[in-house]
Amino acid sequence: MQDSLGEIPAKTNFKYYDVIGALFVAVLIISNIASAKVASVAGFNFDGGTILFPISYIFGDVLTEVYGYKKSRRIIWTGFLCLAVMALTLAAVQYLPSAIDWPNQSAYEAVLGFVPRLVLASMLAYWAGEFSNSYILAKMKVWTKGRQLWSRTIGSTIVGEGVDSIVFSFAAFYGTMPLLALLNLIGTIYVFKVLYEILATPLTYKVINFLKRTEQEDYYDKNTNFNPFTVSER
Repeated sequence: MQDSLGEIPAKTNFKYYDVIGALFVAVLIISNIASAKVASVAGFNFDGGTILFPISYIFGDVLTEVYGYKKSRRIIWTGFLCLAVMALTLAAVQYLPSAIDWPNQSAYEAVLGFVPRLVLASMLAYWAGEFSNSYILAKMKVWTKGRQLWSRTIGSTIVGEGVDSIVFSFAAFYGTMPLLALLNLIGTIYVFKVLYEILATPLTYKVINFLKRTEQEDYYDKNTNFNPFTVSER
């Protein structure tokens, strides 16, 4: 394990890194599909993906806190590519000619229909939000010398979810609704996601502490290249 003053380890044989990565991508894809439904609880309208999507930021916190930014970057790009494959597959299926005896084309289009603006907005928001979240957490870990984990998980979420909510809402809905209504939508979703992270903080602590003990890893991004496009291992 690397402490705050130690050298960067070369360890690669992690037991749970691939599991966390797989769960991260699964949450991402499931939440995007679930977003096709708009639900209403106590007068509050929200897309179905909202109940699951914030967990992706918790996984992002776990990945960066334990394994470091560069390994988190790898999983973020994996999720982005999986989203692209999902979008292209659903679009291809949508535009394939339906079987003569299959009457559900309109239902498919209503639930899983390919809407280019929404798909692009979702992918752009995910990319910008997740990288912002990972960057802030990695930087704060060095600044705080590994102390006050809660400040990093919540602080990075405040930034990451803010970027995600603003980018998605403007990219997807700007020009389709009054500006005030759009800002209200952003504020409502943003507050919900941040509160979600705060309430999940005790669980996040347990998962991170378990992984640090089990993996014998506690990475500090002191010399990391934070360019999201680089393939460098530093």
